Amino acid sequence: MSHNSFGHLFRVTSWGESHGPAIGGVVDGCPPRIALTEADIQPWLDRRRPGQSRFTTQRQEPDTVRILSGVFEGQTTGTPIALHIDNVDQRSRDYGDIATRYRPGHADIAYDWKYGIRDYRGGGRASARETAIRVAAGAVARKILGAGITIRGALVQLGPLMINRANWDWDSIDTNPFFCPDPAAVPVWDDYLSAIRKAGSSCGAVIEVVVEGAPPGLGAPIYGKLDADIAGALMSINAVKGVEIGDGFAAASLTGEANADEMRMDDGVVKFQANHAGGILGGISTSQPIVARFAVKPTSSILSPRATVDRDGQETDIITKGRHDPCVGIRAVPVGEAMLACVLADHLLRHRAQNPDAPDRPRLPRN
Repeated sequence: MSHNSFGHLFRVTSWGESHGPAIGGVVDGCPPRIALTEADIQPWLDRRRPGQSRFTTQRQEPDTVRILSGVFEGQTTGTPIALHIDNVDQRSRDYGDIATRYRPGHADIAYDWKYGIRDYRGGGRASARETAIRVAAGAVARKILGAGITIRGALVQLGPLMINRANWDWDSIDTNPFFCPDPAAVPVWDDYLSAIRKAGSSCGAVIEVVVEGAPPGLGAPIYGKLDADIAGALMSINAVKGVEIGDGFAAASLTGEANADEMRMDDGVVKFQANHAGGILGGISTSQPIVARFAVKPTSSILSPRATVDRDGQETDIITKGRHDPCVGIRAVPVGEAMLACVLADHLLRHRAQNPDAPDRPRLPRN
């Protein structure tokens, strides 16, 4: 299997399976002399860690990260940074019944058709367990970006239930099990997902990630567009089926007047009056907040019987036992943040290489 890496100057390669002894990755291209220890990475992993509420898988993984290379005396050396996370709570016996049967909506059959072999234990390489290393890599990327660039994600839709954006409160994100920015939605979501969970079913979700403080000029025209790389990075996350930037698909219903992000001058600096474009024009960042949303499908591993076939081509039914997220979108919030961090770090390094003297925020000359 190839294609286990993403990025250009800041490049991440992941390895490992859901029920193997460990998962890990290599971060290549991190500049030297950046302060970095495991303590800088662990808090981000703790946000993604399973088993923290009844709405996520009860698999108990501490997700303790170890830095094996690329750091000396608390600073990056510029050489590859190897990251290692042990798997400590696998229950492979839960998957014996699906060894030769394919879960509808899952990658089981696609993997078997492509490779002629698949690791059915927890989904193997297709498991969301792989995203832990993305979050670890995202923590490294945040160190490159610096404190001036903030990346925050939130769950804005659970199943059919959307938040009221008038209630948006970033401070509430870490006070509920859903990463929900609308405090009024939390009890409604709690009741809805509790019923889904008790029924042995699952539901999807929509996550929104907002980047503030990114300088203008990140990205390149045509084939190096920042929004194209963001879309590709988010689509690479397990179970993601849709991505939009800014107003996204809603822009199709706007007029040109309504969609235009008008501009005015403020002490020689361009000020945008709206942000329908989501902070990116022509594939290049504008210094506006970068806004991306992605849709996550319902978890394929459910207790409800579903019609399927087995490896011998026989029709059968399947019920998936084991410990699964009734909504995998919840733990996708920190993963989405991490992928934005990795893409931005990559583009920041590329921008500096091509335009080393470019100002952070160009000012226009006065008449």
